Amino acid sequence: MREVCIYVWVCLMLLGSWSCRSSSAGDARPGNSNSESPQNAAIAITVGKTEARDVAAVIQATGSVSADESSDVAPKAAGKISNLSINVGQFVNAGAVIARVDDRDARLRLSSAQAAVKRAKVSVSQAEARLGLGPNGSFNASTIPEVRAASANYEQMLAELKQAEANEKRYRELTESGDVAMVTYETYRTQRDTARSRANAAKQQLDVAINAARQNNQAIAAARADVESAEMQVAEATQAIADTVIKAPFSGFVSSRPVAVGEYVSSASVVATILRTNPIKIEIRIAEADLPYVIVGRGVSAQIDAYKDRRFSGTVTAVSPAVDPNSRSAIVEASIENGDNSLRPGMFATVQITREGGGKGIFVPKSAVYNHQPTQSHRAFVIVDGVAKLKVLQLGREEGDWVQILNGLEADQNVATSNLDQLFEGARVVV
Repeated sequence: MREVCIYVWVCLMLLGSWSCRSSSAGDARPGNSNSESPQNAAIAITVGKTEARDVAAVIQATGSVSADESSDVAPKAAGKISNLSINVGQFVNAGAVIARVDDRDARLRLSSAQAAVKRAKVSVSQAEARLGLGPNGSFNASTIPEVRAASANYEQMLAELKQAEANEKRYRELTESGDVAMVTYETYRTQRDTARSRANAAKQQLDVAINAARQNNQAIAAARADVESAEMQVAEATQAIADTVIKAPFSGFVSSRPVAVGEYVSSASVVATILRTNPIKIEIRIAEADLPYVIVGRGVSAQIDAYKDRRFSGTVTAVSPAVDPNSRSAIVEASIENGDNSLRPGMFATVQITREGGGKGIFVPKSAVYNHQPTQSHRAFVIVDGVAKLKVLQLGREEGDWVQILNGLEADQNVATSNLDQLFEGARVVV
């Protein structure tokens, strides 16, 4: 009985195993599948369209960023540094005080010059008083008291001479007619000669008074010249004080400050170096063959290694008139706005300079370009009848959110712009 039970149990087990295999085989037969294979499932995407655009001809070159202006600031006056108000990296405005030199000696010279001005003005007043002139009065010799007295005396002597000459003439005529004795005439002739001598002496006294007045007037002029000289010394001393203040020649950043407080400096010492960085300059080296196509005012687009996602625009400001005979290249300078101070002197730049000519170019949204790391290539997927077609790309310049395609795509093609990492050649897609 036990053997019969074992036999029945083995048969049941074999029957169950055959039934399971039959059911599994039936499910695997074609026509019985209820879902698609994951490999054939449609991938949801968004699409964009390639565009044909006008592309300007450009000259590719490299360059180096440099400051628009660089100034090694030196003091006008020698002396010890008494104050420093800047640090390296600090921005300073034009005219801002960056350092001071000890000005005690200059202030002493100013006080001495101011005292000299006062003394010279007193001398002018004294010289004017001797001539009876008021402040800044004009000179007139006839108004001087000494000259007026000498002139009055001379006029009196002339009057007396005129009277004596008249008497001498009258008595000479009477003597000739025999009405008056000769001795009487000789008395009047002597009076005439005496009056003439006194008139001559009075004239000499008048001349002496006039000359003395003129000399005193020259003393006034000399005293006024002394005032001007002293005032010039005051101006020089004032300027010497002003020269002890060192100011920034233009707005910019301090790149170096090689001195310290208490250090003695001369007019040849560099107190600080200031760089003007807005606008900033790029020195571009271009080939000799490209030189005829570069003129002042041409547009420039620069890309800096430190800012991969940005492009900086500017214009050509200068073209070197000489070509380096060794490298057969020339230097072109371009100016770029740098208000946020992103660009720093010394940075390396890849530059494009626009030139005459140009043509059509194919552009695609950046979101449609996939960087395939295993093959180090750029790819895009063109969508044709719901199927993705793989295209290997050669990229060109960027314009905002678009990138130029030098090879791999044509105009007006639909390209996938999302889920690019899931796509492959022949993949089914749904928009």
